[in-house]
Amino acid sequence: MNLKDYIRSIKDYPKKGILFRDITTLIKNEKAFKECIDQIVDRTKKFKVDKIAAIESRGFVFASAVSYILNKPFILLRKKNKLPAETHSVDFELEYGTATIEVHKDSIKTNDSVLIIDDLIATGGTAEAAAKLVEISKGSVSGFIFVINLFDLGGCDKLIKSGYKVESLIEFPGH
Repeated sequence: MNLKDYIRSIKDYPKKGILFRDITTLIKNEKAFKECIDQIVDRTKKFKVDKIAAIESRGFVFASAVSYILNKPFILLRKKNKLPAETHSVDFELEYGTATIEVHKDSIKTNDSVLIIDDLIATGGTAEAAAKLVEISKGSVSGFIFVINLFDLGGCDKLIKSGYKVESLIEFPGH
């Protein structure tokens, strides 16, 4: 099964000039979604994994299923002011502005190996912020798995140059 066939492309969303890669067409198909999760689980074998973290919000769809299958704790990396307990936070740049993500301070313990899962990587700003959150929590980033890599936007390359292991299931150009 070619997972690429289940990704819808939408021009000029959320703003003019952006070609949005929509995962909703993949997750609404039970066979494609199962295949996607199975591929992610298979790729986790390349990493030491104590905990699985996901970036809000579409990363939650994939990482929660993987966490369940692997019987590993699931850590939420959320937008600012969405977590109720004490948090660590990291500000970062997006291609269309700035944002902040947070994690509960008690989610990651010293030396936890954390695998970060997200639906898509573009420029890598959100992924770098997620890695910083894990590291300021005294955990280590075992690696990243993305469903989609927009390869010409350089996010995976940036993470690899920073010393992180990176896997992706599908590649598309970003433009």
